[in-house]
Order: sequence, then C-alpha cells, then structure tokens
Amino acid sequence: MAPRPLRLTSRRPPRKLLFILLLILGPICIIGVFTYRQKISYFFRPIWDRPPPPFQHLPHYYAENVSMDYLCRLHGWSLRSEPRRVFDGIIFSNELDMLEIRWKELHPYVTKFVILEANTTFTGIPKPLYFAENRDRYAFAENKIFHGIFPGRIASYGSHEDPFKLEAEHRIAMNGLLRRAGISVGDLLIMSDTDEIPSPHTVKLLQWCDGVPPVLHLELRHYMYSFEFPVDYSSWRATTHIYSQWTQYRHSRQTDVILSDAGWHCSFCFRYLKEFVFKMTAYSHADRVRHRDFLKYSRIQNLICRGDDLFDMLPEEYSFKDLIKKMGSIPRSASAVHIPAYLIENAEKFKFLLPGGCVRSPG
Repeated sequence: MAPRPLRLTSRRPPRKLLFILLLILGPICIIGVFTYRQKISYFFRPIWDRPPPPFQHLPHYYAENVSMDYLCRLHGWSLRSEPRRVFDGIIFSNELDMLEIRWKELHPYVTKFVILEANTTFTGIPKPLYFAENRDRYAFAENKIFHGIFPGRIASYGSHEDPFKLEAEHRIAMNGLLRRAGISVGDLLIMSDTDEIPSPHTVKLLQWCDGVPPVLHLELRHYMYSFEFPVDYSSWRATTHIYSQWTQYRHSRQTDVILSDAGWHCSFCFRYLKEFVFKMTAYSHADRVRHRDFLKYSRIQNLICRGDDLFDMLPEEYSFKDLIKKMGSIPRSASAVHIPAYLIENAEKFKFLLPGGCVRSPG
C-alpha cells in the first residue's frame, strides 16, 4: 500500500486562547497608554503638529574693544547721540540666585529694575514674598528697583483652574507697574523671565543703536540645572521693545525677527532641592508632576547629575530627526567660557552652577 502524502495544515489558535490573551494584554496596553500618555503624545507630535513659522535670524556682531559706532554699523544701524533708558521687567517667583546674577550683569545699563511678585503661585498655592523678604541682598541696585506685589488667588480644594490664566493676569498687571515706574515712549523694555538673561553687550548694543527693530526676540543659549548642561539655542521668548503706547507685556511670539546668540536661559538652576520641588508644583506646567515620587529629593538629585528630565518627558520637537537627536541625557560640558561674568567672578559662591557642581543640598 502506498504511503499517504504528508498534509501540512495550519491550525488557528482556539478562540478561548485568543480571548484569554485579550483579557491579559488589553488592560496592560490600556494601563501603559494611560501611564505614558505624555511620552507617547510627544513622540508622535511630528505627525499631528506643525512647527511655527521660522524666525528671521539677525546676525549678532560683538568683540571686546570694538567701538559701538562700528558695531552699530555692522548691524545696519547707526549710533545714537545718547543711550536709550532701559527698563528690565520681570515677574518673580523664587529664583533668588538667578536674580542676583541677572541684576549684577545688567546693572550698569538698566535705568529701572521693575519686579512684580505675588503671594500665590500660578497654581494657586500660597507662597512667601521671596524678593521682599530678601531685598537686602540686592542693596547694590536699591536706587533702581521698582517693586510691585500682585494679590494672587488661592485655589480652592479640587479646583482645576487654568494656571496659564493666572499667569496672564500677572503679565497684564506688569503693564501698570511699568507705567508707575516711569517708562516712556522710546525707552528700551526687556520682557523676559528671571532666568532668561540678556548678555550685557546685547543690552548695550540695543540701547546705543538707532534702527533697531521695535520688537525683537532674543535667541538665548539654553542650559538646564546649571551651565554644565547646555541644551541648545531654542530659547526665544525673551524680547526687547522700543516702548510705545501700544506695548503690552507678554511672554509669547510677537515678531518673526530674532537676534542671534543674545544671552543665557538657565532653567531650574537652583541651589537647593527644595527650590526644585517648589517650582515643579508652582509653575504653569505643574500638571507634569504625575506622581508624588517625582518630588523625592533623591530622585531629583540623581536626575540633575545625569542631565535627565525631571518630569520623565521626551523633548518637545516637531520632527522625528530632532526628537531622536535630543532623546536621552543632556551631554555635560566642561566649558565655563562665554557665561555671565559675575558668575565667574563669584565662582565659589555659585559653584553649583558650574561644571562639577551638580550635587545640591536639601536647603
């Protein structure tokens, strides 16, 4: 009898097995999506989100011992007979060290330091008036300081009020404070957060040159935690304005023109771990604190020294190429060149902001 030919058959998995797998894997997938939804949305952002229009970058010329007349002409501008008055307007939270560095750097060029603080955070948490309580620290600038207090709003338990709304109210209040400080049409106004510091030679250039654009964004070198972790040149929200009756204090896109390499933005550059926790729960992006463990001192300390993200988030980019390039830890830099001069002059006091100084005390 001839042998029967071998028959290859494919068997479908029993429906019962498929149902069991679905019962197991379904909840796992749902939990994974819920837990990592921010990371997932940020990773796929290039698919559904479009980048804003590109900036028109103005070349920025500077070298020591070059005359201001020549620098103005290199930019296509002309030298003024006298400098503009400069008003530096900031909304202050708790950045005491960065405020000292900022004001020491800009003191020779600024007419008035206009500073507004509130007794609550943007998220409605009561807070001390940190500047008012530490004003003696800034005695070197006392005759230039114009300080205002904004009556904040304490969030009721369980409320979900948008923190960006309260932040916007702060910025509206700054308009009145600037007018009370004596700003006039034609003065140079700096609009930026405390940790967004224009370089002194940038301010000097803009106050001495005629032909400067009336509204100008400043491209700042972006650092994270200290000047040991340079990120990129993506910081653009700082602006300068030739003040007019239509000028409004804002922290958003206001023009397409940006001055290249015009200063420094040092995010989360705090001396104490308690200051990190305060900002993480106080600023407009406090919703990024998804777990209480995010606020543990030991976790924060490890992330600072590794150059990793405090909120376990992916970079906010508009292309997969840029996203992948920036994933992972921020590379360390051993360079302490081209950073604020006051920081170098007081290196021991501010060693936590310099290479090798990542370890913080609780505070």
